[in-house]
Amino acid sequence: MNFDLGPALLFCPADRPERFQKASERADAVILDLEDAVLPDAKDAARRNVIAADIDPHRVIVRVNAPDTDAFMADLSALAQTDFRTVMVAKTESAESLAAFDERYSLIALCETARGVHAADRIAAHPTVSAMMWGAEDLVASLGGTSSRNADGGYRDIARYARARVLLEAGAHGKAAIDAVHIDLDDSDGLQREARDAAASGFRATACIHPSQVELIRAAYRPDDTSIDWARAVLAAAESERGVFRFEGRMIDEPVLRHARSVVYRAR
Repeated sequence: MNFDLGPALLFCPADRPERFQKASERADAVILDLEDAVLPDAKDAARRNVIAADIDPHRVIVRVNAPDTDAFMADLSALAQTDFRTVMVAKTESAESLAAFDERYSLIALCETARGVHAADRIAAHPTVSAMMWGAEDLVASLGGTSSRNADGGYRDIARYARARVLLEAGAHGKAAIDAVHIDLDDSDGLQREARDAAASGFRATACIHPSQVELIRAAYRPDDTSIDWARAVLAAAESERGVFRFEGRMIDEPVLRHARSVVYRAR
């Protein structure tokens, strides 16, 4: 997996250039959004802002409009005038829709419609895709629904299925997976629970929409000291063992060692 920006990815409307630098400083990467966060009559100005942006291109993702929209080609024209090469493609619904991008680009395919989730396996196999992300609200809207969550704040079954499918297909094709935003800004506990679950399940990052969510996500992805110590110790013990072995009362085999490597990786 060549996606390695960090766990907290912060959306920033591309029509608010005064926020670009601060967003870049606060998060592991900033997503300059040319799609839903920008009204149609502000998109041209937003593209000019992206062209003029003076921030580290290695920590910038640009979200472009869906490939079947008129705005998409204008977004690509703007991108060509920048050094930004990590692109999030909104409402990706097929691998064929990504043909406009060449090998210079690293794509994050955002599967947020019924068609996109249905085609997640073929999208994940596309050679320019480095990561997959899913979206709950657009998905439910594409099905004619009204809410992605139950009264208790948890995801409805259809959203849970989409989340799992995108994660599974990303992993099956050696690509990273990014978890969806938590839109309830006052629900810190819910964000922490979901981010901890995302990290434990294998997501590489979680997207967010407010700077206050960044540290909550980072903390959720950061293993605690006990887990780090155990992971390092079991990996050290494995260097002198062959095959399955016993460590601190637990059977250790290769899947467990892979879990330990993941803990050490996230600790960095």
